[in-house]
Amino acid sequence: MSNRVENDAIEVEEEDDETPFVEFDISVSPADPTLELLASKVANGEIIVPFYQRSYIWKIEQASRLIESFLMGLPVPQVFLYINEADRLEIIDGQQRIMSVKYFFEGYFGEPDEGGRRRVFSLTGLSERSEYNGKTFVNLPERDQRRLKNSALRAIHIKQLKPSSRNDSVFHIFERLNTGGTQLRPQEIRNAVFRGQIVEKLKLFNLDPHWRKILGVPQPDKNQKDVEIILRLFSLFEVWKSYEKPMLKYLNEQMKENKNFNSDRADRFATRFPEVAKLIAMELQKPFRPRKVINTAMLEAVVVALLEDKTIGAKQLRVGYEALEKDETFEGLIRGPTADTLTLHKRIERAKEILGNAQA
Repeated sequence: MSNRVENDAIEVEEEDDETPFVEFDISVSPADPTLELLASKVANGEIIVPFYQRSYIWKIEQASRLIESFLMGLPVPQVFLYINEADRLEIIDGQQRIMSVKYFFEGYFGEPDEGGRRRVFSLTGLSERSEYNGKTFVNLPERDQRRLKNSALRAIHIKQLKPSSRNDSVFHIFERLNTGGTQLRPQEIRNAVFRGQIVEKLKLFNLDPHWRKILGVPQPDKNQKDVEIILRLFSLFEVWKSYEKPMLKYLNEQMKENKNFNSDRADRFATRFPEVAKLIAMELQKPFRPRKVINTAMLEAVVVALLEDKTIGAKQLRVGYEALEKDETFEGLIRGPTADTLTLHKRIERAKEILGNAQA
């Protein structure tokens, strides 16, 4: 079965992965900040919008209806804010609502374009009989300005108490509560939660032309599945024997532990990844597609084997890869529960054995 998405999305076989058991001690407390306070906290960085790909996507008509709801005293859904390790608030759910309010107070809709220009935020798309149609914040009567600034938006503050050494509860909270028009995928959530140098490094690796050729898609995947595969390669490189399922939890832990991407292992990966990508792209035609779409388990085993063994050259790769494709044991290890701990260990061992012993 393939997982197909439109517009520069890579096609991969679906994998079976165990759903991680989540057990955390968290505190949840309600707050009712005014809209003026929320907007000012975003402006001064006390409230963070932790998105990298999914930014502000509302149309002005949607934002206008939200502002009208506040002016009319209508109920608006609550937002969820996570208290991070620096005691800043991260928006888990409610970005569009909070940013719409901030923009309206500023008088401009959205962020500046490439020329530094911004659209004036006048309320648009309301009922023809609405007294607020066409109004900017400064055009509203002072009474309505005060009413809007003093309107409250229920905010749920979430903080992880235990385990204090990790903050990955926010990943699972974010995953369950994010209700945007387009649901974020796991790697997009990781980029938001585990911010650090690793985010930019993974994106840079993902632009490697030989890597793009291997994937068969010239542009990065819009849901960052390709970035996630690179994270998986790095997370297993030299440490795969310590892997334990489920894969989702393992990748979260690796992203967290390596967010600065400044270890010796990170340096070795940064050197080897482009070398291995070039070797594969030059020597193998449309690799890792036993069923016409990319099999991530097969890709992972072969690439990790090559990353760790610099002695495997072009001809040895071609001979070894052909042998792997015909190997019944390896075939069984890239099907079914491929994220199972023992299966993953055996798969990489088998790839290293066959590739390493191939006769060039």
